[in-house]
Amino acid sequence: MKKSTKNALIASGIVAGTAAIGALYHVTMQKLMDLALKRDEPKNIDMERGRNLLMGSSALSNVMSRIMDSAAALERRECETITIRAKDGVTLVGHWRTPDHPKRVIIAMHGWRSSWSQDFGMIADFWYENDCAVLFAEQRGQGESGGEYMGFGLLERYDCCDWTSYINERIGSNLPIYLVGISMGATTVLMATGLTLPDTVRGVIADCGFTSPSAIWRHVIEKNLHLPYALYGAAASELCKRKIQFKSDEYTCMDALRENTVPVLFIHGTDDKFVPIEMTYENYKATTAEKRLFIVPGADHGLSFLTDPEEYKNGVKAFWKDLEN
Repeated sequence: MKKSTKNALIASGIVAGTAAIGALYHVTMQKLMDLALKRDEPKNIDMERGRNLLMGSSALSNVMSRIMDSAAALERRECETITIRAKDGVTLVGHWRTPDHPKRVIIAMHGWRSSWSQDFGMIADFWYENDCAVLFAEQRGQGESGGEYMGFGLLERYDCCDWTSYINERIGSNLPIYLVGISMGATTVLMATGLTLPDTVRGVIADCGFTSPSAIWRHVIEKNLHLPYALYGAAASELCKRKIQFKSDEYTCMDALRENTVPVLFIHGTDDKFVPIEMTYENYKATTAEKRLFIVPGADHGLSFLTDPEEYKNGVKAFWKDLEN
């Protein structure tokens, strides 16, 4: 066999192999992006096992029965179901619960592939007993709200502003409003601070939020899935742009927080395997407005209230007191 022919065959084999690997990466990236953004859960996937793998921990599963019990209890409470239309035409659904004489309003934004009752069932009675009217929003692409895709905060930040407009129209400007979010909901409310908010928005409480879609995807792919993000990052950003009209790194919480003037209380657990605590430190450092940091030793993702409820409550009540007096 001629050397030139042999080299050509070797080269073609490499090309073929590279093409096959490239196709595999493309399929893998497409599935990951569907899991990240698409409303419908991917078929033929054990979602509980998948969540544990993505989150790098089974801690959430260990307390899921308590979470589900509290979620069911919240759903049994008397709440008014509200529907509004987002600026892009998507129908958004929320649940309004108020005491007889509210002192403040909370707009609560839940996390990725979760629900209003699961993420806030544990804390809902604390809010109610402390005279908070609460709008439990259902994030777009989830639950009863419309939308084909979730946006990891890039889309939802605008929905958050639409909910504040609704609250202002409903109750006027007599009560202070707090934007509260957990996980992706925390990123949502932090990104919303980069938009024009009414003066009635008095503060933001962000529990275990990430810095940007790109950053959390990099962390999950590299640390939890043990895959090379360098092979996926550019494709992920382009797929994100195609699906929701924003690239995954087009906007970050830090971008918003450098312009924000609303006080922020940051909360994060030290043992978070899904959103590393360093992301809250980055968000905190970027914040030019009044800011506070509450770190919960031993708490995994989204479990700070469950891990240390008394200190959590004290920190939140002190935040309210200082901003309202």
